[in-house]
Amino acid sequence: MTPRFVAPMVLLAAGLVIAATSALGAVTPPLPTTRPAVVVPSSVPFAALKGLRLEPVATGLAEPIEVVSSPDGGLLFVVERTGTVRIAQGGKLLKVPFANLRTQIKSSSIEQGLLGMAFHPGFPQDRRVFFFHSKKDNDNVLVSYLVASDGRSIIAASRVELLTIDKEPDAVRHNAGALRFAPDGLLYVSVGDAARASKNGQNPKTLPGSILRLDVSDPDRYQIPSGNPFADGRAGRPEVFWFGFRNPWRFSIDPVSRLAYIGDVGQEKWEEVSVVPYEQPGLNFGWPLFEGTKRYLKGTPATAVVAPVITVKHGGENGSCSMTGGEVYRGSAIPELVGHYFYADWCLGWIRSFRYDGAAAVDQRDWSQQLPAEMVSAFGHDAAGELLVVDYAGGTVSRVVARR
Repeated sequence: MTPRFVAPMVLLAAGLVIAATSALGAVTPPLPTTRPAVVVPSSVPFAALKGLRLEPVATGLAEPIEVVSSPDGGLLFVVERTGTVRIAQGGKLLKVPFANLRTQIKSSSIEQGLLGMAFHPGFPQDRRVFFFHSKKDNDNVLVSYLVASDGRSIIAASRVELLTIDKEPDAVRHNAGALRFAPDGLLYVSVGDAARASKNGQNPKTLPGSILRLDVSDPDRYQIPSGNPFADGRAGRPEVFWFGFRNPWRFSIDPVSRLAYIGDVGQEKWEEVSVVPYEQPGLNFGWPLFEGTKRYLKGTPATAVVAPVITVKHGGENGSCSMTGGEVYRGSAIPELVGHYFYADWCLGWIRSFRYDGAAAVDQRDWSQQLPAEMVSAFGHDAAGELLVVDYAGGTVSRVVARR
């Protein structure tokens, strides 16, 4: 199909924006050009940083895909894809799991299973924990459970199914599943395109291929935040906050800069990371018309397309295969790296970082030799804000520490 117009790429301080004509014929305005500055320490009261290394904090895990620090500190909760959540304390795994959802989930495909976890930001006053998982019928579901008074188990009878993502029976791939609470207390949920790119990618009237934003203050149901771009349900699903994704497997929200960092897994040639203000509604990330900054399919985008700040081409010594979105370092042990975003490749195991200066990715580093991993499935933070790396194939969670 021939596009209704040829859309130029405009370089702004907010990043690359590909202009497009909306369904009403108006040109969608670009993103705001101002961003909060990331503060980097001007002096470092430590010996010179010689490098980084990985320090194991949990081993012997089975297909770990997420790590979450307990809200009160001291415990780490590690999500295993096949349905259990293990507790790590003092470098050891506790024998009794925090949760066992094996009877509730489907995990026959590597992209199915127990995919995401987040404690309510009001914990322990609000004792809910949220999970995103594949169901036996192949649909995906967002659920909540109450945490027992000891903080080390869920109450199985308290399960509440909040939102179901309907999927076709054979659409086992591209589920995403990351859960992140923003500083405003709203829950963001990443949903892959269900391997139906032409149906879901540029259509905000479907939930797949989107990042949703929900108000979960009511324990029995979610509500639609008033600032959601399709809150009235006419031009899109009310739950949809951003759309145009293929498989945003892992994303994060940095509370200091108030930016969201989104890693989206590519199709044929390009992996990508986008950086946007987490409160900016209605953003379109381009899939399947764009893969990275390159055209993938012909057609006119539904709205202006936000181009990524990082793209990595498939193949070659420095290439990529499957992007694992990461986290911004906000710990205190490595002040030289405060504000730097760490991300990885699932297939090749490399770990890299950059600092976003409000316009572009700067201070790019490759840490692969110093931080060796097999298959990085996620990043996280411990109670002190130090960076954690989850190795799916190695069955480990490790802390990034400085060599001085």
